[in-house]
Amino acid sequence: MIEMRSFLGSRRKPGWISILPQNGRVALVHAVCLPGARPAIQWLENVATERGLTEALQRLRKVRKLDAHACTTLMAAADCTLTQLEAPPVPREERKDALRWALKDVVNYPVDSACIEVLDLPSEGLPAGRQAGVLVVSAAEQAVRACVAPFETAKVRLDVVDAPELAQRNVAILLADENRGLVFLRIDETGMMLTLTFHGELIAVRRSELNAAQLASEDAGQRERMIERLVLDLQRSLDNFDRQYGHIPVSKVVVASFPAVPGLVEELGRGIYVPVVAMNLNDVMDFAAVPELKEPDVQARYLLAIGAALRTGEAA
Repeated sequence: MIEMRSFLGSRRKPGWISILPQNGRVALVHAVCLPGARPAIQWLENVATERGLTEALQRLRKVRKLDAHACTTLMAAADCTLTQLEAPPVPREERKDALRWALKDVVNYPVDSACIEVLDLPSEGLPAGRQAGVLVVSAAEQAVRACVAPFETAKVRLDVVDAPELAQRNVAILLADENRGLVFLRIDETGMMLTLTFHGELIAVRRSELNAAQLASEDAGQRERMIERLVLDLQRSLDNFDRQYGHIPVSKVVVASFPAVPGLVEELGRGIYVPVVAMNLNDVMDFAAVPELKEPDVQARYLLAIGAALRTGEAA
């Protein structure tokens, strides 16, 4: 989403390392995406930050030789805004400025200093007369500075600061059926994120505070209520997607939860009209170097870290 300056150029080793601090720990994933081959995870690390994030990053920079790799991290979901707008009728180099002012009534932070990225939405199959759209990813400058501050202090160079939705999109691309849309439902300790992707692009996003702990509650009554709420949310989202993007045929809903919610896929499958399947990346990624990632529950735990590292472009 946000490109950072880099001066290491051709000395970089292949692939990307994602570095995601969360809940007193920091997870790192090194992925290599080569043409014609399945994306391969080279290594996975998850360490506690009991002496602070900066100290942990300094230690990891030396142990994992982070200076020799392209590195990325993710903004917190609460600090990113994704807004769908019509593509402005201006030259491509002027789009960001035009869209920046279109965000004035959407976000609650100054747009003149906001960090934004523009994603084109697929235009094929649109009804006649419907203008192509764009998805604008934006974040307040202050939030971006707060995100990168520990990395700067630790002298860990970031090449890109991305959004969680785009990391989830990177995984969804691997699981999509040809010429079909894919709905991806991720649930963790912090909440729920639902994305629609098509032809490798993120089309729509829905977030909710409904989390895995609520869905796996030992209170049978509460668990049933939360499942019913999730089924209703999913039904409404699918109906909304169909109304707005009727030209995109959705083939399935992929579900990933951490911690695991027993029976979730089956219960969702009984409540909606689209096939529901559990996420399993073993057929689309190479985990030979990190066998623990062959377990779908572990894949779900590190889903965003994996997705953030699935970048195909090289750092500048």
